[in-house]
Amino acid sequence: MSKVITLRLSDKEYKRISAAAEIEHRPISNFITMGILKEIEKSYYVDSIEMAQIKSDKRLREKLKSGYSDAKKRKGKFVEKI
Repeated sequence: MSKVITLRLSDKEYKRISAAAEIEHRPISNFITMGILKEIEKSYYVDSIEMAQIKSDKRLREKLKSGYSDAKKRKGKFVEKI
């Protein structure tokens, strides 16, 4: 089920987004949604090349498994950013 959200934009932001959506013959809501989803994909997930590098690095994989195991056991301490 879709959800409705309210997004506050300045006139300048609205005009830029509206113009870009019009160029691509898409509704503004779809243009914004796809832009956000692309950014999430780019920022939060590993691409296929990087994943291949991770999978080929045995030492890194062992450290990741060890870290995951320690986290599950709540072993270690939390370090806060300063």
